Amino acid sequence: MKSTVLRRAAATALFALILTALALRDRWDVATLSAWVAGAGAAGPVVFIAVYAAATVLFLPGALVTLAGGALFGPLWGTLWNLGGATLGAALAFLIARYLGAGWVSRRAGPRLQRLNAGVAEEGWRFVAFVRLVPWFPFNLLNYALGLTPIRFATYVAASAVFMLPGALAYTWLGHAGRQALGGDAGMVRNGLIALALLGAASFLPRALRRLGARPMQDVDALRQKMARGEPVFVLDMRDAAEFNGPDGHIPGATHLPLAELPARLAELDDRRRTAIHIVCRTDRRSAQAAVLLADAGFADVVVVRGGMTAWRASGGPSAPALNPAPQAASRARC
Repeated sequence: MKSTVLRRAAATALFALILTALALRDRWDVATLSAWVAGAGAAGPVVFIAVYAAATVLFLPGALVTLAGGALFGPLWGTLWNLGGATLGAALAFLIARYLGAGWVSRRAGPRLQRLNAGVAEEGWRFVAFVRLVPWFPFNLLNYALGLTPIRFATYVAASAVFMLPGALAYTWLGHAGRQALGGDAGMVRNGLIALALLGAASFLPRALRRLGARPMQDVDALRQKMARGEPVFVLDMRDAAEFNGPDGHIPGATHLPLAELPARLAELDDRRRTAIHIVCRTDRRSAQAAVLLADAGFADVVVVRGGMTAWRASGGPSAPALNPAPQAASRARC
């Protein structure tokens, strides 16, 4: 009971601080931050990191602080202090959310949320890497949201620090170039181009991460165990109709959708955007292509069944006759 009261009091105090900070956000500008850092003397970097962390916890715009870090400390030290402040703030928000709300969420989570949490925990650092690299996930809110998941704190902090680095470097360099522009520095154009190149590289990283193997894989034994336990498993067989209905058969209950038809038939899978999709082909190569297509289309949990039907049959897995009608124009490409 005492613990519940303390949590409620802490949540109320935090909410009041956030509202106050948002109400005073008009006073939050680079000039004010510069004055605080300058007034701290040699302790300026420490003050800057503390302010950055507090801004993160209180939902103040972090981009402003990051640009200011580049203007105040230059591209190299600015990146270090920006990354330190962002990581500290993200860690604090994560711990606050876990202390205040994780137990409540766990007790009241339905089956769907439990499966989502299990998927996030299984993905671990890959999930954190993806959301840190994709710029449209709101940074401040995401820190609290991840605290409500089962992700380990050490994994969260390490992955956040590593995968926030590209964005921190790009925006820090942009802030440095902006200060040079105001001062009429001749190197402004060069540093501005460097900043733009870094921003472009940072925007490319999410796709590169997926294509370099960020898609998780699962052995056929693990898939069979899930099915034996009666867990809801959605298996998407990407082979052509002749193979799906052929001598090798297919995994019982699998849904058939040839890889060549996937781009045109994504709408048929809309109700699976937030649930696990297990991709099966004859081998891994084309399964990985399907996983990338689905990930690019916004599907949140795509798993490649390692070895596909070749591994399933080799391990003695049962096959079944066609449960889904063959599509009107089945692809003849072999997986």
